Amino acid sequence: MTVDIVSRTVQDSARRSPLGTYAGQLAAVPKGVSIREVPFLTQLDLRVEPGGEAAAAAERVLGVALPTTACTAVSGVDGAEVLWLGPDEWLVVAPAGQDALEGDLRAAVGQQGAVVDVSAQRTTIAISGPRTADLLAHGCSLDLDPRVSPKGTCVQTLLALAGVVLVVRDEHAGDVWVLVRSSFARYLADWLLDACAEYEDDPSWR
Repeated sequence: MTVDIVSRTVQDSARRSPLGTYAGQLAAVPKGVSIREVPFLTQLDLRVEPGGEAAAAAERVLGVALPTTACTAVSGVDGAEVLWLGPDEWLVVAPAGQDALEGDLRAAVGQQGAVVDVSAQRTTIAISGPRTADLLAHGCSLDLDPRVSPKGTCVQTLLALAGVVLVVRDEHAGDVWVLVRSSFARYLADWLLDACAEYEDDPSWR
């Protein structure tokens, strides 16, 4: 028991987020936007047949129906969000530390589906504020007009040529999550900082 506790403590203390050294720079961007990393989210890739028994079992665990409309996301219980990635694939994103969720989903879907922990694959950059869409427009072709991309829009796209999953989390496209592969996180953070630089003297961004 003691060995397990020590091992977990050492493991946790050695954990580093991809953008851990960027917090100060991201916090200093013009006030029209707010940029921060949301590290260590639980991320589980779920594969089941839509409408099948395994899907229904997964839905009971998540407390919400799996979205079947392309490019949409829904909120479940305990802060979990379910992102549509394909006709039979979803990404379940939950707050850090929800280690039991993987086991619960595995037990629910059994041999009729697959659950893979991909938490280390991506980190999350949260961008919010009235100028969010303006900033993202510098490097993303997605139309973030709320009439086109309402709350719950979830799209796999390119941002500054980096592959990302972009999730719109409010009705005005002023709260967006950008899930990016950890190996591209620093590049994307540098790009966002550079894109913000031109607005430092713009009074409308203060």
